[in-house]
Amino acid sequence: MAPSDIDVIRIRLAAHPRPADLTERRARVDALAADYALPPDVRVEPIDAHGVPAEWTSTPAANGERVILFLHGGGYVSGPLKSHRHMVAQAGREALASTLALGYRLAPEHPFPAALDDALTGYRFLLASGIAPARIALAGESAGGGLALATVLSLREAGLPLPGCLWLSSPWVDLALTGASMDSKAAVDPLLGRTYLSELASLYLNGADALGPLVSPINADLAGLPPMLIQVGSAETLLDDSVRLAALAGAADIAVHLEIWPHMIHAWHLFYQDVADGRRSLASAGTFIESRLDGR
Repeated sequence: MAPSDIDVIRIRLAAHPRPADLTERRARVDALAADYALPPDVRVEPIDAHGVPAEWTSTPAANGERVILFLHGGGYVSGPLKSHRHMVAQAGREALASTLALGYRLAPEHPFPAALDDALTGYRFLLASGIAPARIALAGESAGGGLALATVLSLREAGLPLPGCLWLSSPWVDLALTGASMDSKAAVDPLLGRTYLSELASLYLNGADALGPLVSPINADLAGLPPMLIQVGSAETLLDDSVRLAALAGAADIAVHLEIWPHMIHAWHLFYQDVADGRRSLASAGTFIESRLDGR
């Protein structure tokens, strides 16, 4: 029997194991997307978002008044803009929105709260640019998903207007690593395990409390947050982060949609050009974002 499309990705990942050196690890994240070209109708515009490097992407059908503010994954230590560009552009296409991806500062050179400060700066940049808060989808993958949630919590505490919705892809919201799937899914997750995540958390926290709500939003009061879509693969050590987050959000009277994609691995959206469920999950996210930013 021929391997499934996601199994082909597993084979590809196994052929390029994670190196020990941080510089080489960052290069490996870049390489994950090296084979994926942007469609010719995608426009990319690098900008300075009040001091934070960022880039716009858009397709001809994009509504310039709707924006996805995207925070990339990479465990807070890697993940430049180019590694997620093709996936971010596709999410924007599906949502009929422009996207603004932020190149927030990375640990260990810039530990917490540098990334959070940059995310808040990027959001304020959109407001200053005339984008209505209700037309912004705040989104993130993995560490970027946790960062997106920490950002909206900070906006709420500061009394600033909140975005129209949240799209969280495999969000890492528990840096104390207390979820049951951290162990129960260890044998099937080809990318993330307890030892590696513990190392990443230590680099990002740099002595900060791993239970703090702005690094581990699973411990936060979620009341008053906007509607959220949470997407996660069934073959992830971070599965329990998403399941617990959805339960807490629902208990806080938030409109929450939880999608658990069978057999999908961490960051499967990155491989959407090869993986059918990557395409389907991005289409689902686009439908959710478009409907929420249009007030439906």
